Amino acid sequence: MSSIYFIGIGGSAMASVAVALSHMGHAVTGSDTQLYPPMSTYLENHNIRYFNSFSAENLKSATPDLVVVGNAISRGNPDLEYALDQHMELISMPQLVRRELIGRHTSIVVAGTHGKTTTTSLVAWLLEAGGLLPGFLIGGIPENFGDGCRPSGLSEPGFFVTEGDEYDSAFFDKRSKFLHYRPDIAIINNVEFDHADIFDSLDDIKKSFRLLVNLVPSNGLLIVNADDPNSMEVSAKAFCRVETFGLNGNAEWTAADIATDTDGTSFTVVRDSEAIGRVKVPLFGNYNVMNALAATAAAIRAGVSFESVTRGLCSFKRPKRRMELVGEYAGGITLIEDFAHHPTAIRLTLGAIAEHYPGRRIIACFEPRSNTTSRNIFQHELSECFGDAAIVVLGKVNRPERYAPEERLDAALLCRELKANGKRVFAAGSENYPEDIVRFIEAEQQPGDVVVLLSNGSFSGLKEMLAESFQKNS
Repeated sequence: MSSIYFIGIGGSAMASVAVALSHMGHAVTGSDTQLYPPMSTYLENHNIRYFNSFSAENLKSATPDLVVVGNAISRGNPDLEYALDQHMELISMPQLVRRELIGRHTSIVVAGTHGKTTTTSLVAWLLEAGGLLPGFLIGGIPENFGDGCRPSGLSEPGFFVTEGDEYDSAFFDKRSKFLHYRPDIAIINNVEFDHADIFDSLDDIKKSFRLLVNLVPSNGLLIVNADDPNSMEVSAKAFCRVETFGLNGNAEWTAADIATDTDGTSFTVVRDSEAIGRVKVPLFGNYNVMNALAATAAAIRAGVSFESVTRGLCSFKRPKRRMELVGEYAGGITLIEDFAHHPTAIRLTLGAIAEHYPGRRIIACFEPRSNTTSRNIFQHELSECFGDAAIVVLGKVNRPERYAPEERLDAALLCRELKANGKRVFAAGSENYPEDIVRFIEAEQQPGDVVVLLSNGSFSGLKEMLAESFQKNS
C-alpha cells in the first residue's frame, strides 16, 4: 500500500475517494482551505488528517508516494509548486479512480448536465438491492450508503458506478473527467451549456460527450434521454447498442400512469410498449421519474431482477442537498436545501417542490456562485426559472471581480426582470451578509412557507442561520 496526498481534499469527490482509499489500506492525507460541512465533517469522521492551508511544509512532513491534484488546483499553489520542484509523481483524481477503483470491473458511467448525482445514487442502490455489491463514486453523500465512494465488494470483476462529470480533470489534463472512466454502460441524462470557465459553447460541450460515446465498446450499452435533442445528437454515431428513455412517447423505456402522494411518485415501467410492473420511488418531479427510468435500464442490463429494482426504488434515499429537508418548524414553515444552480435545474427543482407542497408559498433563495451563473451567460434565463416561487431572494454574486463588468451577472437587472415577472424580490447587500437575508425572511415569513436554498456552495452559512432563526421562533 502507498502513501497518497490529495491537494484540494475538500472537494466532494476528492474527499470521498480519499476515504475509500484509506479504507483500502492506503495512508491518506491532504490539504485544502475553508473546508465546510458536510465534507469537513466527513473527513474528520473517517480519521483523515488534513492541513487546513496550503504550504510546502505540508508535503515535506507527509512525504507521499503519490500526489493527487484536484481540478480546482492551479499553478502557484504552494503544495503543487513544491511537488513539481521535488519531481513527485502527480496524478489527477479521475486517473486515480480508473487505476485503483474501476480496474477490471464493469464500469457504469452516469453523465449529463443535470441529475448525475441522483441517477448515479439510484444505479448504485439498485445494484446493491440486486446483491451485486457495487463500488461507486458519487459527487455527494448518498443517504443509502453514507459514503460518496467505496470499492467494489467483490474481489473478482464486479461493477463500479461513477458519476461522470464533464468538468476538466486537472491543470495538466483539460479533458472531461468522464473520459477516464472506461465506460461499459453509459447514461446520458441531458446536455446543456454549463461550466463557462472551461467550455466556450454548447458545441464544445457536445464534443466531450461525443468522445464519451465513442469510448463505449461495441458490446456495451448507451442509455440516452430521448426527450433531449442534444443527447440524441451526441449519441447518433455510437458503435454500441443504444437504448432510450423518456416520457414523450418515442422511447424504449418510459413511464405510464404517473401518480404522486406525500411519500413519493409511483408509475408503471414500460419497455418496448410492454408494461413490466409498477414501482414507487420517494422522489418528486418528472425529472426524477426520468432518473429512475435510466437507472432501471442500467440495473436490468447489469443483471438485476425487476423485483429487486422495485425493492430498491422503494427504499431509495435521495443524496444530501438534493431537495433535502433541513427541518420543519412552528407555523408549518419548511426549510429545504438543494444543489440546483443552473436555470434548468432551478426550474425543475422548484416545480417538484411546488408539486410536493401544493398551495404553499415558496421563498427561493438563490446564490449566483458557479462560474457560469456568476457571469451574464444566463442573465435572461435566470429571470424565467423562478416561476413557482412567490418570493426570490438573491444572494451576493460570488467573486464578481473575476470578470469584466460587461461579463458579470447584472444582479440589478435580474431583480428588475424578476419583479416584472410578478415576483417579490430581495437582493442581499455586501454588509451583514447573509444576516440581512435572515432578517428579511423573518419579516416576510408566513405560516406554511417553504423556504428553499439553491446553491452549489455553503451560501455563507445561511442554512444554519435560518434553521436557528426558525427554531428560535418555534
